[in-house]
Amino acid sequence: MDFRQEFIEFAVSRNVLRFGEFKTKAGRLSPYFFNAGLFDDGVALDRLAQFYAKAIAASGIAFDVLFGPAYKGIPLAATTAVALAQAGRNTPFAYNRKEAKDHGEGGTTVGAPLAGRVLIVDDVISAGTSVRESVELIRAAGATPAGVVIALDRMERGTGALSAVQEVERDFGIPVVAVASLDDLMTFLHERPDFKQNEAAVARYRQEFGVARSR
Repeated sequence: MDFRQEFIEFAVSRNVLRFGEFKTKAGRLSPYFFNAGLFDDGVALDRLAQFYAKAIAASGIAFDVLFGPAYKGIPLAATTAVALAQAGRNTPFAYNRKEAKDHGEGGTTVGAPLAGRVLIVDDVISAGTSVRESVELIRAAGATPAGVVIALDRMERGTGALSAVQEVERDFGIPVVAVASLDDLMTFLHERPDFKQNEAAVARYRQEFGVARSR
C-alpha cells in the first residue's frame, strides 16, 4: 500500500482524522476534521515521524537542516530527524523559542546552526503565519529555506482563489510537501466500504471550497 494511504488509515485509527460536521476557523462546516495534536504518545509519534521521513524522501527536496517552528513543529522536527537517521540519513535539526533567551547561550534558536538549505517541518498550514516567521528567521541566519513538509494538505481555498499551501509556495518560492492530501483522503473514502458514507459529503465540500493540486 502507498504510504499516503497508510497514513490516512493510521490517522483514522488514532481518531486524529474524524468524520462528521465540524466548524472551521473560516466558519465553514467541514465534513472532516484533522487534529495532529492527537498523535500524543510514543508509538504514534514514532510512526508519524516515519511517515514524514517517507514524504521527505519521496519529494526529492535537497536540504541540510530540519527546522521545527515553536511549538508544534518542535517534536515533529526532532522525531523526524530520528526517523531519517534510522533510515540512514543523519540530519541536524533546530527549533525556535517564542521569546528570546537573555541568559546562557541566548538567542531565539536552539539546536544545530541554521546553515545551508533548511527544511521546515510543521503539522498543517492554515494562515501561513508560522511559515512566514520561520522563513524570516532562516533568512536572517544567512540560510536558505528549502521547503515545508506538513502532515495533511486540505487543498482548500483561503480568502482568495488559492489555498494556504499555494499561497506559501507563491509568496516564498518554496515547495510544500504533504504526507497526504485531500486527493488521498478521497481515494481512501472511495476504496473503503466502511467509510463510503462519508465520500459524498467530502466531495460536495471539495466542490465548493477545494482547489486543484498546485503541481
